[in-house]
Amino acid sequence: MKVLNSIADLRDVARRRVPRALFDYVDCGSYDGLTLRRNRSDLDAVRLRQRVMVDVSKISTATTLAGQASAMPLGIAPTGLTGLFHRDGEICGARAAAAAGIPFCLSTVSIGSIEDVRAASAAPFWFQLYLMRDRGFNADLIGRASAAQCPVLVMTLDLQVQGERRRDAKNGLAVPPRLTLRNAIDIASKPAWVYGMLRGKRRNFGNIVGRLPNSQGARNVSTWISEQFDPSVTWKDVAWVRSQWPGKLVLKGVLDPDDARHALDCGADAIVVSNHGGRQLDGAPSTIAALPRVVDSLAGRCEVLFDGGVMSGQDILKALAFGARGCLIGKAFLYALAAEGQGGVTRALSILRRELEVTMALTGATDVKKVNGELLWD
Repeated sequence: MKVLNSIADLRDVARRRVPRALFDYVDCGSYDGLTLRRNRSDLDAVRLRQRVMVDVSKISTATTLAGQASAMPLGIAPTGLTGLFHRDGEICGARAAAAAGIPFCLSTVSIGSIEDVRAASAAPFWFQLYLMRDRGFNADLIGRASAAQCPVLVMTLDLQVQGERRRDAKNGLAVPPRLTLRNAIDIASKPAWVYGMLRGKRRNFGNIVGRLPNSQGARNVSTWISEQFDPSVTWKDVAWVRSQWPGKLVLKGVLDPDDARHALDCGADAIVVSNHGGRQLDGAPSTIAALPRVVDSLAGRCEVLFDGGVMSGQDILKALAFGARGCLIGKAFLYALAAEGQGGVTRALSILRRELEVTMALTGATDVKKVNGELLWD
């Protein structure tokens, strides 16, 4: 049996275990995938300073993210359709994150609902919000997240319209899946995944189904969601969410320094430098290229988190050296979940933590809270 000791290993297993439509959903970007590839290549190009003869017998990875204690500078990002990658996928992710002492963020378009995950989770989790045309539905979601004692609301800003993800259209990705001869054959070749889905109780958008008129059909819910993304949203709408939410507010999807300052003016407690994993504006800069400019523009007035291509502990340390407080993982999380369920997520978090600790030691860093640009090779 192959030893699984990297996120790349878990990705290889995931490719074999879930239908192609799902694997491509997480693995690919929008249009030609330029930004998707930049996220990875620009991170690879960052060089770290190797330092020696420093006492690194004690390494601390503990920090805080959006005011919450975290065992390492890492959280699990909100990801749509998570419960289709593995039965009860959101619950698996929340439990693995709680065991590792890091935050888990549940997506609006999750398969397991807020209430499902709250009932099964050992710790409070964050909730992610898409601002939809139906503001009453948004208010309802915010109320449900508050009732579930979610300490942090993550509002995604960069999906006012959806970038074209060509592979999804070719694969017939939908909820429920659009069956073609090609994907029917592919699904039939994944019997363990099919068996897991048949055993699960959750196969629809848990936060939405049952709360809409005539939403008993999964196709109706999918159609409603696609019609709800609102191209008219402005910073005034962000301010409205701030007025509705009593806890910490994190704004996700910021790449531009001007937008970072607007986010601060709207009362954000933290922002996430993110390009939606390269799945929205193709041709946008990588997140690691945008990160220093955003950090400089905020001058310490707002916490900055980072996502986009994080696949190793080295990547985490690079983001911290450029000024991020911590990182969020989406793709790496879904690869691990698809590969081995909750155990896979636990394995991935352990891999990332160990890689982070080793990389800190080899750069002479002993405390993630003190990491800065001195770790970078100019």
